[in-house]
Amino acid sequence: MTITETAAPITTAGVRDLRELPKGHLHLHMEAGMRPSTLAELCAELGIAPPDVTAYSGFTEFSAMYRTLLAVLHVEDNVRRLIDEIFEDSADHGVAWLELNVSPTFYAQQYGSIPAALDALLAMAAESSERHGVACGFMVTADRTAGLELAVALAEAAAARAGRGVVSMGLAAEERGNPCADFGPAFRIAKDAGLQVTPHAGELVGPESVRGALDVLDADRVLHGIRAVEDPALVAELAERGIPLDICPTSNLVLVDSITDLRAHPIRDLLAAGVRCSINADDPILFGPGLLEEYETCRRVVGLTDEQLAQCAWTSIETTLAPEPVKEAARARIADWLA
Repeated sequence: MTITETAAPITTAGVRDLRELPKGHLHLHMEAGMRPSTLAELCAELGIAPPDVTAYSGFTEFSAMYRTLLAVLHVEDNVRRLIDEIFEDSADHGVAWLELNVSPTFYAQQYGSIPAALDALLAMAAESSERHGVACGFMVTADRTAGLELAVALAEAAAARAGRGVVSMGLAAEERGNPCADFGPAFRIAKDAGLQVTPHAGELVGPESVRGALDVLDADRVLHGIRAVEDPALVAELAERGIPLDICPTSNLVLVDSITDLRAHPIRDLLAAGVRCSINADDPILFGPGLLEEYETCRRVVGLTDEQLAQCAWTSIETTLAPEPVKEAARARIADWLA
């Protein structure tokens, strides 16, 4: 199955409108939330050739392609536009809580330091959150390939802003050869500050990576985590402990060798086993679908019921540090949607 085969109209006569289902979006990397049209416009303004964001094969080329997006983001107004359009699109997709995955390291040079870059991004997000009516918190994300020292610096910056816009600490990039065990001290700083610990794990590496996220980093949520299905005991533990997996179906289809057909995506087996799962888009400009399209794909292609989709939507809000009023409103609206 190709990516384009998952495309479908957002609504179908006689079924519940997924746009009206309140959702959290917990696994969205900021730069890759850029609209393709915006990338084209910004490249034209800067006089540079727009990258072919589909011209990659495998995770290594994907990572390199991701960084090409930074070429248009050394201008502050362009960063501001990116963030505002992410919030505008989130509102259109029915997002009630946006946990934006942010890497302030990318902007440290232009703002002078990691803390200054993080403060600038938080201020922009706060303005857009109010403008578009989408509540937001930042997941400050460390790059596994950049080493522990930088991860500690990011954790310290994130911890200093706990309760002031930052809600979680993530770990992304090449999973192979860069285990969670290498980053324990950084995530202890985040945990001690009251942030959720939310590493990528179990995407390119098997269940041992998810185990490391739980045992070494004390993860509150795991981004991806789908390869936990290879270890029934681990699946049972995730279900028993209520550890959610923030899953990105189309991303998995493109990058995970073991997934070749969305109709057999492990989210169905994970939900059946009692594991809490949220649905996310990961990197829309690179993979195609946004969050609403991912929900539609999970309904139409993966075969999730509306009750399961509502369960995923509630998981995507209830298991976060979203403010209680956001959770209460979402709970009521999800119940109305099902009714």
